[in-house]
Amino acid sequence: MKQAIIIGASSGIGWELAVQLAAKGYQLGLMARRSGCLEKLAGKLPGEHFIQVTDVSQAEQSQAELTALIEKMGDVNLIVVNSGVGNKERKLDWVVEREMIDVNVRGFAAMSLTSMNYFTQRGAGHLVGLSSCAAHFSAGVTPTYNATKAFASSYLNGLRSRAVRSKLPITVTTIEPGFVETPMVEGKPMWLAPLEKAVAQMVTGIEKRRDHIFITKRWRLVALLLDIMPNGLIRKFM
Repeated sequence: MKQAIIIGASSGIGWELAVQLAAKGYQLGLMARRSGCLEKLAGKLPGEHFIQVTDVSQAEQSQAELTALIEKMGDVNLIVVNSGVGNKERKLDWVVEREMIDVNVRGFAAMSLTSMNYFTQRGAGHLVGLSSCAAHFSAGVTPTYNATKAFASSYLNGLRSRAVRSKLPITVTTIEPGFVETPMVEGKPMWLAPLEKAVAQMVTGIEKRRDHIFITKRWRLVALLLDIMPNGLIRKFM
């Protein structure tokens, strides 16, 4: 039986990933802060699944909870690190920034590190991390969120290099969505992708064990342009 763990499964992309992976025969370990949402999700999925309440902002505790869930499930071959928060910063507020850093940087790294160590010990596996196209530029209204996503993408790239050097069949996939129709997205921004379509593209890329997935595909070109565009020009449009 294929087994996967989704960290940040209680809503949005994580919830839909659970729906689509379960439909493909995966037994899932579902992790998030809100137990009620996890129980509701597990009740809607075919088959039997595992629930582990965790708060990744408590990095060391969440590492222990991930390890315990892996041991309970027995043999996990796919782990998706999806947990993340984002807030606009009309004013610079350390409380707001700290939450994003605790979840998107400390929590993300802690979960990814634990996953990589497990796959190295196992001798194979697939780590998927959710970053964002926001990793490719800075923005005055979201300086912390964009910076945390730049960290996530860079960190995953580093883990990918370690996996290659290990010569073990470990895949590290970075997913960088543009705008996906989730509660985190406000209004109707450019190229807003329906959630089900966006996640279907993610699942296809995961099954093909791709190193990098842009959602939707046109955002690959946007990311390339942002990487070479002068900061002054980015500020004018962003």
